Order: sequence, then C-alpha cells, then structure tokens
Amino acid sequence: MTSTIETRPSPLQRLRGLRMEAFGFALIGASGVVVNFGLFWILNNAVGLASLRSNIAATVVAIATNYLGYRYWLYRDRDAASRKREITLFLLFSGVGMLIETGTLGFTQYVLGLDSPVERLGGKLLGLAIATVFRFVSYRTWVFKAMPELEDPEVVQEAELLLAAEERPALAN
Repeated sequence: MTSTIETRPSPLQRLRGLRMEAFGFALIGASGVVVNFGLFWILNNAVGLASLRSNIAATVVAIATNYLGYRYWLYRDRDAASRKREITLFLLFSGVGMLIETGTLGFTQYVLGLDSPVERLGGKLLGLAIATVFRFVSYRTWVFKAMPELEDPEVVQEAELLLAAEERPALAN
C-alpha cells in the first residue's frame, strides 16, 4: 500500500506566501523608488534635463538595482535555468512599466498642464503606482517562475527518502 503525501500548500499557506512575496517586492521596490525619485529630482532640477528624459534615465538605473534585489534575494529560490530568458523578460516587462510611468508623467505634464516640480513628482508617483502593479504581476507570473511542484506521490516519497539518507551521515558527525 502506497501512502500519499500532500504536496500542494493549503490556500491559507499560499496566501501567506503571497503576502510575504508582496512584502519583499515592496521592500525592493521601495529601494528602487528612492533611487528612481532621487535621480529624477537631481537630473530634472539640479542638472536641468527635461522631465521625460530624467524619468527614463532614473527608471533605467532603478530597474538595474531592482533586478539585483529580485534575483539574488526575493526570487533566489526560483528557477534560474535560463538566465538569458529571465533577463530578456525582465527587461521587456520593465520597459513596458517604464512606458506606463513615463506616459502617465507626460499626460499629467503636457495634457493636464501640471508642470511645477511637485506636480511632476505627483505625475511620476501616479505612473509608478500603475506600473508597479503591472510589474508585480508580470515578474511573478512570467519572469521569476516558481519551480514546478512534484505531483507524483511516489516521486515525492522517493525524493524524501533520498534526502533522509543524505542527512543521516551528517547527523552522526
């Protein structure tokens, strides 16, 4: 008689995992926001670069710093078998997010006429909020994919026996 082992987490466990993932995403994203807004402010107000160009430059730097945080901290346990694919998708979805952010900033500045430094930051913040939702969904769904779950109970049981056998000599030391 073969015993079955439940391999799928309960809905409550998945919700807790998603909450922790969202928290980590927000933490890394917050550091990216500091980089993004700080560099935007410097380029736009201190250097005098146009707001849309400042936004693009600041966002590109923030994308690079965020990738490092996502890959090497938040999603370090995710499948990294194809880094080329991962980086390509990350840059693609980050680029779409940048277009969302820059488009919103351009709309608030050039269509709505909100052109003071504080109003530009507000337009950038609105665009960033919309782009963040898009990025979270796309990164977790397509870029940093979870390792496939083992669904065959016999394979799971065999893997657990192998792991237990490997741990025994370590416990003897």
